[in-house]
Amino acid sequence: MWKEFKEFALKGNIMDLAVGVIIGGAFQSIVKSLVDDIIMPIVAIFTGKVDYSELSITIGQSSIRYGSFITAVINFLIIAISVFLLVRYINKLNKKLEAITEEEIKKLEKKGKIKKRKKDKEQEVVEEPTTKLCPYCFTEISIKATRCPHCTSELEEK
Repeated sequence: MWKEFKEFALKGNIMDLAVGVIIGGAFQSIVKSLVDDIIMPIVAIFTGKVDYSELSITIGQSSIRYGSFITAVINFLIIAISVFLLVRYINKLNKKLEAITEEEIKKLEKKGKIKKRKKDKEQEVVEEPTTKLCPYCFTEISIKATRCPHCTSELEEK
């Protein structure tokens, strides 16, 4: 059971997710600082108030804190826009990389700009011939043929 858990926990997807959560937490503190220290003071120029988290409406004994909600919405919008711009930039970069032709890659490899790629095993496989030439009439025939269909000569096995 421990071995199975270890394999699960150390899979690439789980580790990527963990790194993403940690970076997301750090990114959240940056965005919170951006909102609290830069954006909200600019908004305060127009509204006259910097801290919206204290805004609330009291109805009877209940207090509805809509100011905290406004701040959370602003934080979310900034994070969403930031992530959107990041994903958009990465997608553009991927499109540029896909557009690079084989010739450009070879040129870059020769210049030492990128490392040479290892050939795929599929590319190294040499296909066996499926046809051969008849030694008598030089017509192309199946490799399995024992008699030429064109000149009807009997073919020798090699």
